[in-house]
Amino acid sequence: MFKLGLIINPVAGLGGSVALKGSDDMALHALALGAKPKANVRAKTALSVLEPYQDDITIYTVNGQMGQICAQQLGFNVEVTYQTPELMTKAEDTEQAVMALLAQDVDIILFAGGDGTARNIAHAVEQYALENASAQIPVLGIPAGCKIHSGVYAITPTAAGRVVELMVTKQLVTLTAGDVMDIDESLFRQGVVKAKRYGEMQIPSELRFVQAVKSGGKESDELVLQDIAEDIINNMRDHDEDLFIIGSGSTTAFLMSELNLDNTLLGVDLVQDEELLASDVTESKLWQQLMQAKAAQQQVHLVITLIGGQGHIFGRGNQQLSPRVIRYIIEQAGGKENISIIATKTKLTQLNNRPLISDTGDGELDQLMSGFMAVTTGYNDQVLYPVASPQ
Repeated sequence: MFKLGLIINPVAGLGGSVALKGSDDMALHALALGAKPKANVRAKTALSVLEPYQDDITIYTVNGQMGQICAQQLGFNVEVTYQTPELMTKAEDTEQAVMALLAQDVDIILFAGGDGTARNIAHAVEQYALENASAQIPVLGIPAGCKIHSGVYAITPTAAGRVVELMVTKQLVTLTAGDVMDIDESLFRQGVVKAKRYGEMQIPSELRFVQAVKSGGKESDELVLQDIAEDIINNMRDHDEDLFIIGSGSTTAFLMSELNLDNTLLGVDLVQDEELLASDVTESKLWQQLMQAKAAQQQVHLVITLIGGQGHIFGRGNQQLSPRVIRYIIEQAGGKENISIIATKTKLTQLNNRPLISDTGDGELDQLMSGFMAVTTGYNDQVLYPVASPQ
């Protein structure tokens, strides 16, 4: 019988859609702003891959929203090894849950969360290994947070399920060390990315499914970025009455600097007629603006870039760009023409031929986004690059 440890941080990712850029100490505030929990949904996506093997798996987990409900809804055999004392779970609950799972000698701990959750898991795993003079148990993260800098996460929830499936079916899976990274969220909310390494954990080394540590360096080729910005600005001038949504990232930040506009490095801004219409918008505020644009018969354009080293264009760090927002942009143009992806060729090359990833949480939309899309890599210079849905 395969013993699968499961921990879900139910408040992971809450701050994304409401522009809080993280959920650390912000869960209640995010809920008050209308954020909807999605960690259990993403965990269910991962576990769904394992449904054919239910007779061979026992899931050891935590009560309630930290794992029990999700696993039982899918029909798995469930053993609750830790009871959270409060409805609103804390970091301490995650660490105590890890200790309880490790005491059951689980084969792997699968957890859903973000970088903060990874830190909690890593601290508890290391502490248990020290206290019990034992080797570290492998872990694997289901990406559910606002920020995923750590190299201990699968590329998508489905990919996390695929990795565990390899273990359940006794296929050869080797282990490697994955870095646990996190950033200072207080600085993050001021537009400063300062990542720090907090340790490492043993993870299955299936490179098709496990992401690389996020590349956090700034683009160095300023001339190339200027060419990219000039191309997009010319498009803006050809559509000066339209609404432009500017996504997060250093490449889009360079575009905003060329427009002499204030930029939310890690948020979403709105531009019209080369003027800043709104900054750091939430998903609901963005939707309101789209409905206003629709009433005014204005087209809406989206300018985004990819996460360096990982390739995600949707689903990481830009949860404000929800499925309904993306669908609206696609449907009003009759296709993906109003979505502009910008990146240097160096940034694309660093993906080592891996596709860009659309992980919106809406499988039908991700399939719609799949295929080759034009990426603006200079002035009047585009390349076709494949986009894939989560696997």
